[in-house]
Amino acid sequence: MYSPALIGLCEVENDSVIFDLTKRSPLRAQEYQYIVTDSPDERGIDVALLYQPHQFRLLERDEYVIAFQQQDRRPTRNILHVVGQVINGDTLDLFVCHFPSRSEGRQQTEQARLEAASVLRRKCDSIFSLRERSHILIMGDFNDHPEDKSLSQVLEAKKCEGNFKKKELYNLFYGSVTNNEKGTYKYQGRWEVLDQFIVSGNLLIPDGSVTVSGGNAEIFEAPFLLEEDNRYYGMKPFRTNQGPRFLGGFSDHLPIRMDLIIRDAVN
Repeated sequence: MYSPALIGLCEVENDSVIFDLTKRSPLRAQEYQYIVTDSPDERGIDVALLYQPHQFRLLERDEYVIAFQQQDRRPTRNILHVVGQVINGDTLDLFVCHFPSRSEGRQQTEQARLEAASVLRRKCDSIFSLRERSHILIMGDFNDHPEDKSLSQVLEAKKCEGNFKKKELYNLFYGSVTNNEKGTYKYQGRWEVLDQFIVSGNLLIPDGSVTVSGGNAEIFEAPFLLEEDNRYYGMKPFRTNQGPRFLGGFSDHLPIRMDLIIRDAVN
């Protein structure tokens, strides 16, 4: 199995952690470079992108602050925007997101996610206007389901069905999981798909110069990422900690993965 050319991380403590991960661990052999945001999040949580320079040449990077209308709302993670060139010369616009959490209740926090989605949608519209052949890949923890308002109505990320329009967004996980049979996060015994890939229609054209392999993505459910759920039965993500108690696991979310097929670009 090849190492991923691109890795999005949604909860990063600081730059030094990523430095140690990429330069002082066995991962050093993969020669990853990285970009980390500098968010106003009060817990110091940021998002990051790891990339292999021989497969993705960095052109630009930016990050967008979510300025909430509600003045007393706590700041959240910035949206990371990275522009790069893949090996056939095509440009790829990447966004790494971690939308505001549901910790104070889904309805009570919904407006914050709507505003984050609005910022992201405006940035995508700018790219659609700027690039005739726009290849947009959005990844992250959205703290909402694909059919929720923030993603389906504000971001306008549609199901992957029918004829794909080049300047529309499509959610690779919209309708892909039913009856809570699996997901990326388990809450009170129910699996939820909070982590998703959203792509522009150009990436779903089967014979395109850059295209999503099979037009879909998957949840990576390796056994070592899971443990027995003694309370709700079945399995659950093997998390790093539970409050102040260190458990020695990896994350309370499961990762998602996808493959991109890259062909000679058509000028």
